[in-house]
This record gives sequence, C-alpha cells and structure tokens, in this order.
Amino acid sequence: MSGPAQTRGPLVTNEVVGAYHRLTIAAPGVADAAAPGQFVAVAVGGPTSAQLLRRCFSLHAVSAEDGGRLAVVVAAKGAGTQWLTALRPGDLVDVVAPLGRPFPLPDEPCACVLVGGGYGSAPLFWLAEVLRARGCRVEMILGAGSADRLYGVEEAGRVADAVHVTTDDGSLGRRGWVSEVLPEVIERTGARYAYACGPMGMLAAVTEVATAHEATAYVAVEESMACGIGVCMTCVLPVRRDDGVTAMVRSCVDGPVFRGDQVRWDAYADGVCRVPADALGAPRPGGH
Repeated sequence: MSGPAQTRGPLVTNEVVGAYHRLTIAAPGVADAAAPGQFVAVAVGGPTSAQLLRRCFSLHAVSAEDGGRLAVVVAAKGAGTQWLTALRPGDLVDVVAPLGRPFPLPDEPCACVLVGGGYGSAPLFWLAEVLRARGCRVEMILGAGSADRLYGVEEAGRVADAVHVTTDDGSLGRRGWVSEVLPEVIERTGARYAYACGPMGMLAAVTEVATAHEATAYVAVEESMACGIGVCMTCVLPVRRDDGVTAMVRSCVDGPVFRGDQVRWDAYADGVCRVPADALGAPRPGGH
C-alpha cells in the first residue's frame, strides 16, 4: 500500500442524505492505495480563508471510475463543514489521502458484526463489502439518537446479510442503544469480530460487550484531528501497548483504528480524556 498524497480534484457530486451530505471527489490513485477504516484530510475555506486546519473524514467509499474517486459523509456543524457542504460539482477540493491505519481483516471467513453510530457508520459499508467478498457473514447494527440522525439504513440492506436499527427515542427500529442489540447478534452468529465507528461512549460499550462474548473489537475512534499527519498532537489518547504499558498515542497515525480492549476507556469522563496516572511520561505527584 502506498502512502498518502495531496491532490486537488473537482467535486463530482454533493448529495443530501438525510441530515448529512455525501460528497464524491475526484482523487486519482486513492482507490489503489486506500483500505476501509482510513480517512482523508480536506482543506476548507478557500485560498484566502483564515480556516487553516483541514477537516478529517472517514473514507466512505472509493472507486477507480474516471481515474479515481473517493466519497465522504459530512455533517454541516461548524464554519468549515458548512463551507464544504455548500460546494457545487466542479468546485476544486484539496485532499490528503489515504491517512491512518485501516481495519484489520480476518485471516479466514467468519461472522462479523459492524456497529455504527450516526454518520460514524460511514466507513462500515465499504468494510462490509470487503468482508463479504472474503466469504464472511456480515450483520450491521446502526444506531442514533433519532431516525433523522441515522445514516445508510437502506445502503446497509444492500451490503450486509442482516441489518438492525436502534434509536434512543424509538423513532425507528428498536428503542435503545446499539450495545443492547449487540449481545444477541454475537451469540446468534458466533461473530469473532466486532467493528465499530461512532461516539467514544458507544465504542467503549461495544468493546465491553464484545470482550464479554469472546469477540475481538476493532474501533475507529472519533478524536479531533487538526493536522491528520501526526504533527500537532491534538488527537492523542491512552492505549495499552502489547507490553502492557499505557502510552499516549496519536490517533491519526497510530489509528484511527485500535483494538478496543487496548484503549483506556477509564480515562474518559464527561467528554474529556485525561492522562492516566500510570501512563508512560505522566506527571508524578510532587514532580518537576
């Protein structure tokens, strides 16, 4: 797999899908280099903008069509994403791709369950296609606070063997959380792997359920990434290494995909990640 490259290509389509925008961008070479779970960093605001930092998005899909295309799913929340979702076909988009480490794939066919929260489900559809092409049974669990915040329910029906939907308010599918459906799916299918992308609290819950059922969880974390290439250190999180030592690692280059049982979920509280006291390099009481 070749490394990331910067390219400027025209926006091919800007589709409104529920509460989100699905943007397809011409990006030669990305289809041959990328894998599910990786992400792209997109420049926003135009050449005279004060918005200097790129915005990072999971790769939703890639295609070799017309020289190469990639697709991302965007929620128009702040000034940068609002600018991006207002682009029209033909407008040039500056992207760096592919970035990060992808989802590890099973060595042999097996049952897998894919869990997505909101538009965090974006990278799972491509992953589902790859897994099924390798002979795996794939079931998807998609959840959100309400029906309008779900992404890809119809698409999931085309790429997975079965789809389960949950919403916090019961407006679509089962009322409740994805973690409440996950145990039944793992037990019924004998799934060996759970792949997840969504809010950090959801990823922690998926990891807990998967571990309790002797399945391995791989999670794509949603840490804020300012540069996407490992320079700025804004996306560090505590991960337990294979030698048992907890280190603060960069989710953009060491992730965004991690084995769930190696992430120190106990460091997260009230939406804030703190440095565990036993982490490598953590400040010592009374130290200098």
